[in-house]
Amino acid sequence: MDAAVKVATVKLLINGEFVESKTTEWRDVVNPATQQVLARVPFATQDEINAAVAAAKEAFKTWRKTPIGARARIFLKLQQLIRENMAELAATLTAEQGKTLPDAEGDVFRGLEVVEHASAIGNLQLGELANNVANGVDTYTVLQPLGVCAGITPFNFPAMIPLWMFPMAIATGNTFVLKPSEQDPMVTMRLCELALEAGVPPGVLNVIHGGEMAVNAICDHPDIKAISFVGSTKVGTHVYNRASLNGKRVQCMMGAKNHAIILPDANKEQTLNAIAGASFGAAGQRCMALPVVVLVGEAQKWLPDLVAKAKTLKVSGGTEKGTDVGPVISCAALSRIEGLIERGIADGATLELDGRKPNVPGYEKGNFVGPTIFSGVKPGMAIYDQEIFGPVLSVVAAKDLDEAIEFINANPNGNGTAVFTQSGAAARKFQEEIDVGQVGINVPVPVPVPLFSFSGSRASKLGDLGPYGKQVILFYTQTKTVTARWFDDSTAGQGVNTTISLK
Repeated sequence: MDAAVKVATVKLLINGEFVESKTTEWRDVVNPATQQVLARVPFATQDEINAAVAAAKEAFKTWRKTPIGARARIFLKLQQLIRENMAELAATLTAEQGKTLPDAEGDVFRGLEVVEHASAIGNLQLGELANNVANGVDTYTVLQPLGVCAGITPFNFPAMIPLWMFPMAIATGNTFVLKPSEQDPMVTMRLCELALEAGVPPGVLNVIHGGEMAVNAICDHPDIKAISFVGSTKVGTHVYNRASLNGKRVQCMMGAKNHAIILPDANKEQTLNAIAGASFGAAGQRCMALPVVVLVGEAQKWLPDLVAKAKTLKVSGGTEKGTDVGPVISCAALSRIEGLIERGIADGATLELDGRKPNVPGYEKGNFVGPTIFSGVKPGMAIYDQEIFGPVLSVVAAKDLDEAIEFINANPNGNGTAVFTQSGAAARKFQEEIDVGQVGINVPVPVPVPLFSFSGSRASKLGDLGPYGKQVILFYTQTKTVTARWFDDSTAGQGVNTTISLK
């Protein structure tokens, strides 16, 4: 970067104030379509991380006592502010992450749904009561906040995933320290500004930036009680192991290799459109993307049609009208994807469509790779075994539904899967026998709405409880059971008996 060109610095958020970091380590936030430096993000110092946690710990003393209705109204206001600023949020997200504007708006909107869910906390954070479990004795439970919680988020959904985390944690009465991706933190910071405007008190929401040191500091800090993580399997496994050893509650949503089965009776045009969007949309940078398609029986003849459909997709900068596939996040990501395509050829897969080095007028410096399709893909090939995180689709053949289900179940990941068919019997067989946490029937990306919990499984998830939905209420609270007996004046002082009779 030219030293004469001044760019904005991303701030830390500590105790309600956006402050300049005193660090000496910075990273550029780069527009992946143009390589323009948009801002500089600091790698927070240990003292700054400690200050953020200390602010959250102090704020918890009063925030935990805030009436549940008052907490809910903050998120009613926040959802209004997000709607009013949707265009600005999407434009910022597109500039720093590369998504098309419709994809960016979808990113924000899916997070907004969780904010709306948080505003209903009064109906969600309810305990249970059993009246008269013994003579004059009642037992009931209350769901109490844990204290300081933390979130570590990835680059691919810089609006949605932070909004999966801090609204639910704060609505349940906790305070929060967020570490967004250092690659695209700007839209996250704008959302935090809106949260403060909506009424989140000082210290209740704090933001630090950084890399490995910041992650480890969060895992190790004795005052952080729970950590929510979304990102790669390598980092997620590290976070889970390190934080668990430190006695923290942890949920990690990690990598995946999602599959879709296409049966010959599926609606052809709708299925091809769905596969193209799920495989190549967001440049394939989704843990719920669709990088593997299993063509069953006669559906194997659809391969030329799938290739033809992929060729119609427009590759360009995210702000260009009609763009279907934007750039990948970084030069390093582009190099890795291109390297895996080379590996696929070397391993013996057939390259049906090569998306490398597309011609993108006006964006010659961008990190672009177009839709790429391999056939003849098998386990053991790098393009199948590794999560490519780019617009690369592997096509596998199976003779029948049983073989296709067996193939998917042999993969260690369990984030999402789908079947395309017009047969109710086939769909029911699939949903019953598939060993994957989230299932789509004629739905290629089966991410549940916030009324339900994100339920990836097996190697795609560590921890029993998922983000948002009913499960996250349990994750961010401690159940306290109270057994109570009250005496009227006529029985007071007639002796002490600590044994409760169940007769």
